[in-house]
Amino acid sequence: MTLLYIFGSVLLVSAVSLVGAFLLLSRDWLERILFPLVSFAAGGLLGHVFLHILPEVTEEYGDQFPTASALIGVGIIFSFVVEKFIRWHHHHDIDCHTHPVGAIAVIGDAVHNMTDGVLIATSYLVDVRLGVLTTIAVVIHEIPQEIGDLAILIYSGYSRARALLMNFLSALAAFAGVLIVLSLNSTLPDIEHYLIPVVAGNFLYIAIADLIPELHKQTKLQHSLLQVLGGGAGILVMFLLLSLE
Repeated sequence: MTLLYIFGSVLLVSAVSLVGAFLLLSRDWLERILFPLVSFAAGGLLGHVFLHILPEVTEEYGDQFPTASALIGVGIIFSFVVEKFIRWHHHHDIDCHTHPVGAIAVIGDAVHNMTDGVLIATSYLVDVRLGVLTTIAVVIHEIPQEIGDLAILIYSGYSRARALLMNFLSALAAFAGVLIVLSLNSTLPDIEHYLIPVVAGNFLYIAIADLIPELHKQTKLQHSLLQVLGGGAGILVMFLLLSLE
């Protein structure tokens, strides 16, 4: 049953890539809601880490929490290294030609989605409830990201239909992340015990290093208020989801 939950959740997250289809309907509307979506995603991720994952880690590790803290740091550093690698290749190709940016975006998104698969599978191995909450958190932050990725592909010369297809195919890389975790779990029992703090570090990095800095690109008072409300709404949703426990 756990495997069914894992693969069903990853399929759901992969389907989120199709949310970019709304670009075909109203680009102006999406531009207006993109930053509120980003702030909501940041709040959702932070709420998930501090309200769901860290209490689980604290209970699991007990007096050995310093070990968990170190693993959270590993998750942050690992996320930084992966993003640095992707951005380096991205920058390298921009200097040469504009069009390859689309291909690099697809590769980078595939790596990111594979990580999402790892996060979801790891969470379900700990507890089904935590897996459901992690899936919700991933969906929340995937929506603005997938919209942005589709915009990059269209800018790079892809037709909208082909860009949507490429975005969806890269989303399927999440299944590779699931297979990695399941393979590790078969050879290293209780691997989720070590990976779940890494999951927390990854979510913290995405929220603090990727999403929140984007919000500073809007400086008008009304935009800032919407961002604060969006972030608060994300945290509130994760607080309300405590009732699933």
